[in-house]
Parts: sequence; structure tokens; C-alpha cells
Amino acid sequence: MKKNITINLCGRLFQIDEDACDMLQHYIDSLHSSFDKQDGGEEIVDDIEARIAELFDELKQQGNEAINIDHVKDVITRIGQPEELTDSNDAGTDGQQQADHSHNSAHSAAQDIYNNVRERTAGKKLFRNPKDKMLAGVLSGLATYTGTDPVIWRLLTVLLCCFYGVGLLAYIVLAIVLPEAKTPEQLLQMEGKQVTPQNLADVVVDKNEPATQRPSLLRSLFSLLLKVLFGFFVGIAVIVGVMLGIGFLFSLVVLVSALAFPVSSHMPFSLESMGLAELYQSNPLVLILFALSLFMLLLIPIYAITHMVLSLAGKTGPMGTAQRIVWTLLWIVALCCIVPSGIIMAQYNEEHSAQEYHEHNTSSYQGVDMSREDADFLRKGGWNLLLAENCDHYTYSGQYYDGNRSVRYLDTYNDACEQLFQVERKEKVEPGVYRLSCIARAEGPGPCVYAVGDAKHVKSIPAYGNRGGELAGMLQQKKTELQTGDSTETKTVSKTTVNIMGMEFVFSETTQHHNKRQQRQQEEGYGWSIVSIDSIVVTGDSIAYGISSDKNFTGHSCHAKWFSATDFTLTRTGNLPKGSRK
Repeated sequence: MKKNITINLCGRLFQIDEDACDMLQHYIDSLHSSFDKQDGGEEIVDDIEARIAELFDELKQQGNEAINIDHVKDVITRIGQPEELTDSNDAGTDGQQQADHSHNSAHSAAQDIYNNVRERTAGKKLFRNPKDKMLAGVLSGLATYTGTDPVIWRLLTVLLCCFYGVGLLAYIVLAIVLPEAKTPEQLLQMEGKQVTPQNLADVVVDKNEPATQRPSLLRSLFSLLLKVLFGFFVGIAVIVGVMLGIGFLFSLVVLVSALAFPVSSHMPFSLESMGLAELYQSNPLVLILFALSLFMLLLIPIYAITHMVLSLAGKTGPMGTAQRIVWTLLWIVALCCIVPSGIIMAQYNEEHSAQEYHEHNTSSYQGVDMSREDADFLRKGGWNLLLAENCDHYTYSGQYYDGNRSVRYLDTYNDACEQLFQVERKEKVEPGVYRLSCIARAEGPGPCVYAVGDAKHVKSIPAYGNRGGELAGMLQQKKTELQTGDSTETKTVSKTTVNIMGMEFVFSETTQHHNKRQQRQQEEGYGWSIVSIDSIVVTGDSIAYGISSDKNFTGHSCHAKWFSATDFTLTRTGNLPKGSRK
């Protein structure tokens, strides 16, 4: 039952129900707000009210005892909305202004595009359109906002999906960010219509009627493609959610274990085993902040994915915009907290690992602390350390002359060229004349190879750095001779033996047919050269040889950051001269 009201319109009395009266009053108020600022606006409104009274008289003569809301809507439709009435008055002026603007503007094309976009979106708000949606209504909402065809946006989205999934990612982001137009007011704002009683009534009527869409092959194809893409995204999201859940459970186990075991325990997942015992004792807030941030980083996506899956299944409603913003901000805060705390933890863990590595991999050789690799090499080679000061290491591997990265050799380094390094080996020999050959290299001048028989012999190591070297050129020349058949070197089915300055270099088939990387390394040479000392006279029963950077011993100042030596070969070249002391 509705209440009827008697109104006086232009001196005429009419019975009208309450809803229709409110709509009529809103319409008349809109007329006043539109025409009051114009000259003669009051007269225009009076004429419109007189026209309304005439139309109500016609309804009364047709036997309608009371005016209802449908009658008022019909009258407003016949007379027109206020903006439609004012547009006709301003059309001439606006048209002249636009013509002048297009004629005088230096950038009319860009201005026209801007005006077109502004005109299409004027008075509109961007929502997801529920009336013409295939998935979430994002593309239909964009089409309504810009006044374009939804097919254009759907085709553009499919094309962008081919570029590393940009289209799918953009669609997902917009589907999360944009709200759906649910209420009549939002539907009117989406279409750029004024929120008037008549428009609201139209929206309510249209909303109650079932939406009908013309079926088409193109629409069906797009709908199928988008559903497949959306299903693929949901599947990926579920997999990511499961992985995050496993990561959360693992993190929970690690946290419980770290808290359950004593700080000094070496059990798995204890603070000591993870290298964080010192951090826990000095600054436990960092560990607490990292744990809380890690849980937030894992739990928020798990919750969001679970809520999305349940929402798609109809088990719960979609997440509200405010809730999405809150969870997103919390996740960002957790990310900003976990980065600095994780860096601090990594530094402590790195220091702990370096300390453990030093404790387990440091050895002592002849009173000098060094790595186990250095000590084992010197011990197995029978080398004696005569000097070892300011040396970062004593042996090295990775730049052997034939590209074999596993071969270790004598090597020392100091960035300021201040190393004092002398290593020596003694070998039992018969009296005679000998030649010492080795392969050596240096970053700068100064380091020497030496041999001590009856006298001391010293020879400088050529300084080619770690590129080129005399050995590389000699080997390349020998390989060329082998390929042309001009060499007299020994060749077998499985290997080739090359003799250079009294030293034999054996190349297997795999060495001769190595890959391009090994070939390039061998051609670069790593700076190796053959260093030979001849005419070493030995009347006793031993000879000592090695390398040295000690100026007091060699007579040469060392200006090399590093130097290396390997493959020492001692060869008897003759007997003692007649008259030599035995």
C-alpha cells in the first residue's frame, strides 16, 4: 500500500503517490539547478512545469486517479533531461569555440585525441562490468569506460599474452584492483549517467531482467581462450600455493628445532649449525624480525590463493578492496623487513662458514700455516720452505699450460709485491754436468729459478703475465709441423711426444682433438715459458734447485705480484772436466 499526496502544480491539483512525488521533485530541482544561472531560466522552468501539468491533465482525463512512478518517468522521457535541454542552447557557442580551437591550435591532432578520450570518459568511473563479462568483467569495464567495443580489448589482451604473458598478468592485476559495479549507483557511474531517481529506477528494472547476449563464434572463441588462460593461471597459483605451504612447514620445523636445541648444539637446524649462535646472543631481535617477516611472506600468499580458489568454487565471497590493500601493504612491509635482516644473517653465516672452513682446511708445514692443499703439495713434492713471508698462498691450480685446470703447481701472490718466497728441493745425483729445466711464469720482473751445485746459478723468470709466453709459441709451431708431416717427433696411435729444449711434452688424442675452449686456453699459454740453466757442475752427491724472490739471494728486486713454476727436470749432460776434484 502506497501513500497518495495532493500537489499543486501551476494552479492544478493532482493525486500522486509518494515515490512518484519524490522523482518529480528531484526532476524539478534538477531543472532549477540547470537553468537558474541562465538569463530567463525561471521562465523556462515555469514553462516546463506548465507542460508537466498539461501531461498530468491528459493522464487524469484517461481515467488515472493518481499519478504513479511510471507516469512520471514517461513524462520526463517526453520532456527530456536538464542536460539535454541545456545542450541545445549551448550547441552553437560550443561548436564555434571548437572550430576556433581546431583552427588556431598548433597541435590540433593531439588535442583532438585528448578531447576525444576526455569526452568518452567524462563523468565515468572505472569498474568491472558484470553485465557483459566473460571472466571477471575487466575488459568489458574498460570498453564501457572508453566507449569502445569489448572485442578490441579482448583481442589486445590475447596478443599481449603472447609477449611473456604480459596480457594475462595485466588482466589478473586489474581483476584484483578494480571493484565490480554491483549497486545501481555504481552501474550508473560506470556508464557516466547521473544518479537520478529515473535512472536508478531504470537500472533496477534492467537488473531484474535476464541479460541477453547475441551468441557469436568470435565471442565463443574469446571466451574459451580466456577461460583456458584463466584456468592455467589458477593451476599455477595452486602449485605455487602448495610449494609455499611446504616452505612454510619447513620453516616452522627449522624454527622449532632452533628454539628447542641449545644454542651451542651442533644438531641439524640448531643456531650453532646455521652459524647464527653469535647473532642470537648479540642481537636476537634480528632473528625474531626475520622469522616473523618470513612467515608473513609465506602465509599471506597462501591465504590469498586459498581464498581465491574458494571464491571461484562459490564457497566464500570475494575479498573486499580494503582487505586486499591491507594484505598487500602487510606483505610489502614484511618484504622490507626481511631484506635487511636477511643480509645481516647472511653476513654472520658467511663469517661462521669462513671460520669453520679455516679451522678444517688449515694445516701447518714446516712451521708455516697454510691450506691443506698447499701443505700436501709441498710435502709430496719434497719441497723445503726457506722463506715464506707476506704470501697469500703457496700453490695454485687452474691455469696450467695445456688447459688442465686440475694440475697444481708452485705459486705465490701478494698484491703489493712484498712477498718473500723461496722454496727448494734437493736431489741425489752422481758427479757430472747437469741442466735444470722447468716451466715458469711471472706477473713482473724479479722472481728467479736457481740451481746450486758447486756454484750458484740464477736465471730470471720471463714476465709475460698470464697471457702468451714462449712455451705457447713453441708448442703451436710443433703442432703445425706435426700436421704438415715435417716433424720428426714420436707419434703413436694414442699419443704424440714433442721434445722442446730437452723437455718432453706428451699429447694424447683427447689433447690433440680438444674442444675450442681448451684450444683457446692452450693457445693463450697463460704466460708460461721454459726456463733452463745449463752447465751446472756437481762434484758432490746432490744438487739443490727451486725458485726465489729474495733479493739478497738472487740479486734481483721482485716487482711481481705473483709467479709460478712447475715440471722441474734435471738432466745429466756430460762428465766432469778432466782435473776436476771428485
